[in-house]
Amino acid sequence: MPMTLALLAALRRRRFPGAAAALAAWALAAALPAAAGPACPPSAQSQMGPAAMKEAQRRPQDRGYLWRLDKDGRVSWLYGTLHLGRAAWTVPGPHLAAALRQADTLALELDPLDAEAMKPLLAPGDPARRAQVLTAERARRLQRQWQAVCAAEEGRLLAALPPVLQVTALSGHAARADGLHPEFAIDAVLAGYARRARLPLVALESARDQRALFVPETAAEEAEQVDDALAELENGRLRRRMGELAQMWASGDLARLASYPQWCECMQTPAERALMHQLLEARNPALARGIAALHDGGLRVFAAVGALHMVGAEGLVALLQRRGFAVTQVLPPP
Repeated sequence: MPMTLALLAALRRRRFPGAAAALAAWALAAALPAAAGPACPPSAQSQMGPAAMKEAQRRPQDRGYLWRLDKDGRVSWLYGTLHLGRAAWTVPGPHLAAALRQADTLALELDPLDAEAMKPLLAPGDPARRAQVLTAERARRLQRQWQAVCAAEEGRLLAALPPVLQVTALSGHAARADGLHPEFAIDAVLAGYARRARLPLVALESARDQRALFVPETAAEEAEQVDDALAELENGRLRRRMGELAQMWASGDLARLASYPQWCECMQTPAERALMHQLLEARNPALARGIAALHDGGLRVFAAVGALHMVGAEGLVALLQRRGFAVTQVLPPP
């Protein structure tokens, strides 16, 4: 899920200037308007209270999945991230902070704070195809879901996108009722850290290529995916699944993460299995090549990629081992 769509909408709306002096997620949260209405969840901004952040800084906790990569006498790092987060998660734990200090380059799937590089994700779609996919009934369902997550303004900002990207961005807001916000995505936090620490940041993919992954070739395929996404938003299944994924990430439940085909309810049909392969395993070889090339070029890399890319025989951990890295699990402690 390209959580950068939700971030970019906020950037474009508020002309967010960057994060040279603070973690990006903190500054971005401060730029967002508060949610309106008694039924709306607390805004990201409201979660950044001084007392809460002081407590997080006083007792920083390690979260997520971290591996040490050894090869040719240099150490790099591989970190499995989450594209949503809580305010307290923007404070790195001791193992993560130490790994970041030892790295001289940060590598992410994309740099969500590079507005120029991210432009392809927000480029308008074909109006004729959008009208074909977004029928009057689907448009009503989509609008109802934007209103349900208290983000109707963002829905209007993204209305020119292909419908499948509109529901993808919408999905990033569904977990806000559970205190999970795209503004606190771990990728964005790390991008902000790189700016503050003046650490070079390399994007392992391009926004144009990532957009191509998420937009189906035909209108019929796109309509089917939009229907599936709207149904999961309406019945609450997507919210439950994101909450479960966030809980296992925060607790470092690697075994549960690795068994996602059994619990995600996202690989029940041939079409769903093909889509998941396209979004995960099919991308992993290029991601592994990019990480290995940076390390082999003499850099000490902190590579951070979505957690589901880590697991399985074709996951990044296995692929980097095949490329000659000695891979040691750091988080959760083995």
